[in-house]
Amino acid sequence: MTTSNSVPDNGEVAARGLWSSRLAFILAATGSAVGLGNIWKFPYVTGQNGGGAFVLVYLVCIAVIGIPIMMAEVFIGRNGRHNPITSLRLVAERNLAAPAWRVSAIIGMIAAFVILSFYSVIGGWAASYIGHAALGDFAGGTNESIGELFGGLLASPGQLLAWHTVFMVLVVLVVSRGLKGGLERAATLLMPALFILLLVILGYATTTGHFMEAVAFLFEPDFSALTINGVLIALGHAFFTLSLGMAIMMAYGSYLGRDVSIGRTAISVAVMDTLVALLAGLAIFPVVFANGLEAGSGPGLIFQTLPLAFGNMPFGALFGALFFILLLFAAWTSGISLLEPVVEWAEENTSLGRAGSAIVVGFLCWALGIASILSLNVWSDVTPLAMFERFEGKTIFDLLDFFTANVMLPLSGLLTALFVGWCVARESLQRDLPLQGPAFGLWYGLIRFVTPLAVLVVFVYNLLA
Repeated sequence: MTTSNSVPDNGEVAARGLWSSRLAFILAATGSAVGLGNIWKFPYVTGQNGGGAFVLVYLVCIAVIGIPIMMAEVFIGRNGRHNPITSLRLVAERNLAAPAWRVSAIIGMIAAFVILSFYSVIGGWAASYIGHAALGDFAGGTNESIGELFGGLLASPGQLLAWHTVFMVLVVLVVSRGLKGGLERAATLLMPALFILLLVILGYATTTGHFMEAVAFLFEPDFSALTINGVLIALGHAFFTLSLGMAIMMAYGSYLGRDVSIGRTAISVAVMDTLVALLAGLAIFPVVFANGLEAGSGPGLIFQTLPLAFGNMPFGALFGALFFILLLFAAWTSGISLLEPVVEWAEENTSLGRAGSAIVVGFLCWALGIASILSLNVWSDVTPLAMFERFEGKTIFDLLDFFTANVMLPLSGLLTALFVGWCVARESLQRDLPLQGPAFGLWYGLIRFVTPLAVLVVFVYNLLA
């Protein structure tokens, strides 16, 4: 297989701009990867599936699936220097492959757009809870009172719409300002702030008297509790936690300088993402255990269980507000990354410009989010695919979540792995990654054989589960 020169000219690079440093890219990519799932999902699934045993399996899955696909996506973005769809088409043409491979980026971008539409609704919940915590609305709370607070929020289309709007405006505001003034500035401010908030809450968690219980919960390996289902959960979470299959890393990679090592950068992002997830667990679970609460309560842990804990502990209003600010920052950085690929495409293919593209795409995404809002109350009994047993009882919100997470993301990731592993010239990969000796051979073997198989397993399991 032959390949033409894939290096864009200096004028093209200058026109688009580059991340000012490797650290800026790492912070932005980590901001994309660190989201609501890191704060609540990873800690509780770890505890449910053998603690340290699950963590070990998860780290192997990160190495087998997460890092190889992230490197592939960043490679495509950096070599294409355009929006994800155009970048993938250009890389395909340079390697004498069918331009139809760009369907991978198309699926990923549609998935990112749809995910943001309902992710913004949940981000709005986090924003609304900052005020509740700061004003002492959780103080002396009971299961009933906290449940009524959350239930009242979900039952009110007006409240949900207002907070959904606030969150989407925050996202559009950043993305509209472009690379330097928007994406990079947000990443370099929000990510350090997120880490500081997390460490403050972690510091408080050490005073609860249950910190070591949380350490044991998360890190003591219990292989008897690790089932085949737990391994598959680790595979799936490793894929989704790094924002793979959404064309995000292609978009971010298009701004990455050629002097930056893609391999080292991908590993750094994976390490930081995992670190945040583990620190979140160490921050949350001492509070949970100190109050005799259920650690495996899933999403309810954030909006029902933890407010109950904050309402019945010293300085609960302060630490509750700090926690939900942390949650908002995590959601905000992820929301920015979800909007960027589609805005990048619109900017390059219309006359709207950066700000206009961000506003139009953001508005359309906001409008789609209204369907998710209504499915929580007015349309709660609307189940469009109820004629199929698999989708019985699933609202519009549930269906959007199901098809993006279980169909579109794994399909996009699988196609990307197959394209880079089998269609891109080996010499091009060796030149542009670059990895030395055995390291390249290991990555190349993973992206061609192991990674696609692992993603396929996740894909089939999610469809059949």
